[in-house]
Amino acid sequence: MRAVPETTPGGPEVLAVVDVPAPGLTPEGVRIRVRAAGVNRADVMQREGRYPVPPGASTIFGLEVSGTVLELGAAVPADSGLTVGDDVVALLDSGGYAEEVVVPAGQVLPAPAGVDLVAAAGLPEVCATVFSNVFMAAAAREGETVLVHGGTGGIGSNAIQMCRALGLRVLTTVGSPAKAAAARELGAETVDYRQEDFVQRVRELTDGRGADIVLDVVGGPYLGRNLDALATSGRIAVIATQGGRTGELDLGRLMAKRAAVIGTTLRPRPVAEKTRIMQAVQEHVWPHVESGAVRSIVDRTFPLEEVAQAHEYFDSGSHIGKVLLVP
Repeated sequence: MRAVPETTPGGPEVLAVVDVPAPGLTPEGVRIRVRAAGVNRADVMQREGRYPVPPGASTIFGLEVSGTVLELGAAVPADSGLTVGDDVVALLDSGGYAEEVVVPAGQVLPAPAGVDLVAAAGLPEVCATVFSNVFMAAAAREGETVLVHGGTGGIGSNAIQMCRALGLRVLTTVGSPAKAAAARELGAETVDYRQEDFVQRVRELTDGRGADIVLDVVGGPYLGRNLDALATSGRIAVIATQGGRTGELDLGRLMAKRAAVIGTTLRPRPVAEKTRIMQAVQEHVWPHVESGAVRSIVDRTFPLEEVAQAHEYFDSGSHIGKVLLVP
């Protein structure tokens, strides 16, 4: 089959489609014919040699796919709800930039009704990331305010919609008027971090109270400022470190606010945890996807053979929503 495996770390130019053996079916696995695969920040980090795959996982890139079930492993439970021929989406450890992938059954969900199967590839990783962090780890409650950094990326565009659908007020940072317009269309109130101090603006928008939850992809440089923008008893969920891995934090201020800093990653979690997250996504998020309240925002699709161009475009930061690959 055609796939994009790891090579020498570097820029988009190191990526290429090659012929590799199809993955073997595991007893608990589901073989999927890939219809589309999402491009994620984790793929970029893996390409650069900064995010190794979990032990034993495929070195083929790709953390989420949509597609059609080709085969079920012998140990897949009869009540899994999966049958050959089903259209599905899946959360992966790796392996999505390929024509076929084998995934533990617990990480596979029926494709949401009414959603184009290509566009559906942009849902599994972002929905699992946002729901597991904002609603499971940070225990968001209806009526709270969440600050989402980077509101027009794949994570951000999904977070705005999901949080709005589940009863939260959403503030988000953006870097241009065009991205501000896109975020507002999704339901967020925007802060232009290039022109405004996001801490000051968040406090103004919340009458001095601050945000109850901050969903952060920047990391170290924003750590102290996120705390400044946080309400009493607030929670900061750090899910990426695009700006750096280290930062300073006033622990006295953290304690005075009775606040919490939560750091998570999704990829290295065991199958049981990912299964629990995907079950929660199906229960709590899929109804909003099927109603149209939460959409897969697709900026561009690229043929798998143009994977280098897809990564180059992703690296530019100009996309709004997801970038997808189509084998």
